Amino acid sequence: MNPLHHDHVAHEHDFSLSASSAELDALATWRDSPRVQQPSWPDESERAAVAAQLRTAPPLVFAGEADQLSARVAAAARGEAFVLMGGDCAETFAESTADRIRNKIRTILQMSAVLTYGASMPVVKMGRMAGQFAKPRSGDTETRDGVTLPSYRGDAVNGYEFTEASRTPDPHRLWRMYTTSASTLNLLRAFTTGGFADLREVHAWNQGFISGPGFDRFESLARDIDRAVRFMAACGYDFDALRSVEFYAAHEALLLDYEEALSRIDSRTGQIYDCSGHFLWIGERTRQLDGAHVNFMARVNNPIGVKLGPGTSVDDALRLIDRLDPERRPGRLTFITRMGADKIRDRLPALVEGVRDAGAKVAWVTDPMHGNTITSSNGYKTRRFEDILDEVTAFFEIHQELGTIPAGLHMELTGDDVTEVLGGTGSIDEVGLERRYETLVDPRLNHQQSLELAFLVAEMLSQR
Repeated sequence: MNPLHHDHVAHEHDFSLSASSAELDALATWRDSPRVQQPSWPDESERAAVAAQLRTAPPLVFAGEADQLSARVAAAARGEAFVLMGGDCAETFAESTADRIRNKIRTILQMSAVLTYGASMPVVKMGRMAGQFAKPRSGDTETRDGVTLPSYRGDAVNGYEFTEASRTPDPHRLWRMYTTSASTLNLLRAFTTGGFADLREVHAWNQGFISGPGFDRFESLARDIDRAVRFMAACGYDFDALRSVEFYAAHEALLLDYEEALSRIDSRTGQIYDCSGHFLWIGERTRQLDGAHVNFMARVNNPIGVKLGPGTSVDDALRLIDRLDPERRPGRLTFITRMGADKIRDRLPALVEGVRDAGAKVAWVTDPMHGNTITSSNGYKTRRFEDILDEVTAFFEIHQELGTIPAGLHMELTGDDVTEVLGGTGSIDEVGLERRYETLVDPRLNHQQSLELAFLVAEMLSQR
């Protein structure tokens, strides 16, 4: 079953989704908990009107799709698959175009082909897409030249332009977030079920990208895959199963007004699902045990993740498990660690060991991006590619030593040839950052760097 296949909506239970019930009313209790990283909407009546409109809108995903993903994540936690989650730091409305979306999908498909072929392992493909329009910020305001305005919190909240009109939070942007997410999902369905993702088109995935070491190495792998496919064809293999792939939508469940409004009751189980995305995660800044985000996410049945930084204690992790996964359901909970290359070897082992010894069934995924952010001498927010590789390597080494499973990789990447991360096969230096630095929030790996990382991970998976 493909989660993005048009025919899937014909299943009767998928239409049996209720947007109102006593159970859904209980979701609103997040408002009684301490809230962080939420916009200060200037007009409560406008916010309420947009929320009411979202409650009557069709769901973006369905409960059965989320359940299927839970099973896939559970397999990854057992070492039978590998999770690859990638996409923009923060999507923007202006860049949610067919070309940009296609390039991200192609990059993730290429990375998954490298991982699958190199490690002989199925890859669970998730895009930070169709909902990643908001970002937490370190401060509520930003000051430039003596002028103080609200911080840019992503296109779902306000505009990037430094003017009062642009920076004032606008709840109508939540509706645009919904419609843009819907159109993005439509493109995902088209690209992943219409033949574009067919493994027999593996050479075509390189078309349009700039030639370089990553490009050339993938082209060599594509030739190997092509030979294997021709061999299987000669043996009479039926390739219909290759025409489409499973591809899931994931984002940080940051704006709780939006997440609550898109939650529905599944008639099969009576359970609540957040139908804004298949997989949702709680950020490092919003994982307070008594906070609104944990309160909300504990009540929805999706597979969920929690970002864990270097300050996370074993007790923090175990209490999060008790709160978010009290039944210890396989595939329910993923810990996404973001330690930093300089801290991971000191901080992660005790955390993994403590969770392992408690018998919890979580999937461990590494986010080697957020713990390695620096500012270049010429003022760009960036990361060193060598630090990203080092954190990924350490993640695998730690799990190898502890006898646990490294279940996945969580990346901020783009299919475009931006220059936002230092190093890699393109040897981007600080001056090179100025050439094509496009992100509005955090720096992303470009196409070449993403492929280079995929080949490294494939090698480590093959040695596991």
